[in-house]
Amino acid sequence: MFTLNPAKPFSLANQNQTYSSPFLNPHPIILQTAIRTPKHHFNLKQISATITPSSPSNQQVYQPFHPPQSPLPSQFRSLDTESRLEILTNRMGSWYEYAPLIPSLIQQGFSHSALEEVTGISGHEQNCLIVGAQVRDSLIQSKVDDEILSFFDNGGADLLYEIRLLNAVQRASAAHYMVKNNFDGRKAQELARSVKDFPRRKGDLGWDSFNYTFPGDCLAFMYFRQAKEHTNPSDARTMMLERALEVVETDKAKERIVYELKLKSSDGKDNDVVAGVKVPVVRMKFGEVAEATSVVILPVCEDKEGEKGVMEAPMECKSAGVFGVVEAEKEWKRWIVLPGWKPVTGLKKGVVVAFDDARVLPWKVNRWYKEESIMVVADRSNKVVEADDGFFLVSTNKEGKSEFKVERGSRLKELGVNECLGTVVLVVRPPKEDVDDQLADEDWE
Repeated sequence: MFTLNPAKPFSLANQNQTYSSPFLNPHPIILQTAIRTPKHHFNLKQISATITPSSPSNQQVYQPFHPPQSPLPSQFRSLDTESRLEILTNRMGSWYEYAPLIPSLIQQGFSHSALEEVTGISGHEQNCLIVGAQVRDSLIQSKVDDEILSFFDNGGADLLYEIRLLNAVQRASAAHYMVKNNFDGRKAQELARSVKDFPRRKGDLGWDSFNYTFPGDCLAFMYFRQAKEHTNPSDARTMMLERALEVVETDKAKERIVYELKLKSSDGKDNDVVAGVKVPVVRMKFGEVAEATSVVILPVCEDKEGEKGVMEAPMECKSAGVFGVVEAEKEWKRWIVLPGWKPVTGLKKGVVVAFDDARVLPWKVNRWYKEESIMVVADRSNKVVEADDGFFLVSTNKEGKSEFKVERGSRLKELGVNECLGTVVLVVRPPKEDVDDQLADEDWE
């Protein structure tokens, strides 16, 4: 006779594994196991096992929602709506302290007009207060001195509003410069515009003499550019240069302004004026084509197309039939209709090149410092660079880069260029209200 010890009850807890599934019941599961006796009878014994689902390692743990921190200063957070309106109405405290109350009330459903009616603060002033407070906070984050910040404590919202479009570094330097020179709102606006505009002026005459990191240089360069728009000599030009001299910061920029003040000959004309053939410059007038007794139709190409556009434009265009239907040798997308001016009448191989910026032309920037689009009419039947004082349409290579522009004949001969794409016969400027200006002879370089 022998005996058999009963086997140990099977339990999932004995296994060093964890089983998880979203479909498993987290409650204890009752399992039954059969233990065989020597008499081949089966006795059922109940055992229990607990299966605990576990989250995968990459599953994110639930995080409850936390609302963003209130933008209101701590002293205003416990106030009700009526109390906040009372503070705005009576201007209680500093402007930058109660300014955050405005957006909080707008979030509650108030409109700008409703706030104006209740508090007496206009919509424009509300905007200045909100933006000014934000700019002031950025100055604090930039660690601007307390003496600078205190300058804007009384009515400084309008000043800080003007420098809103500048980055953090520019705001800090602009604020320091405004405090140093005791700027008002108008001067602050000019300063902000000059700093924002300065990078776009790269390549302009005298630009490299001014330092972008100094807001005073940026403002001085703006006055310097405006002085170039007046004739030399003139009181307006001198006044703008003197104004630039008052605000400039660096010595190099100061020397450039002083040089410009002295840049005039004894007869009152600029020293760098070059006499020569002057290409007619015409500003079109509104309705001029409709009133013209005769017109000329010419193909147009853009300056970015360069030599390829000039060469591919139709060479001949003529009218035919009793109705004068215009016929071209091939299809073309862009055309321009000009009055029958003498320089363009009779052109057999004329072409018009559209330039986005008039500064590509060799005329004097101290008077015609204009950023406007122009049309250059050229005669492709005359490609020889003959006259030193003529102007020619050329495509040159400079340091491996193609350059498409209008150049003087003398300059081309210095470069060894004897052939061009066409001789310039006319420059057309766009129509403009109440303007009747022509390019004088001394304006061409």
